[in-house]
Amino acid sequence: MRNFLFTILALMIGLSANAQEKVQMADGLRAEGKIYIVVAVMLVIFLAVAIYLFTIDQKVKKLEKDK
Repeated sequence: MRNFLFTILALMIGLSANAQEKVQMADGLRAEGKIYIVVAVMLVIFLAVAIYLFTIDQKVKKLEKDK
């Protein structure tokens, strides 16, 4: 779990370093206030995938333990 959190943190730092460029689409979404909807949808998708992977990991650990 610690390695997973470290990987996520490193990924976020790396992505934020590359996010300094100006993107016209992002400026348009930000100006209209829709960027928050985009960020919210991305966050929900990320959390859903993370929870799904966590539950699969728990099930695999249980199967390995039972074996």
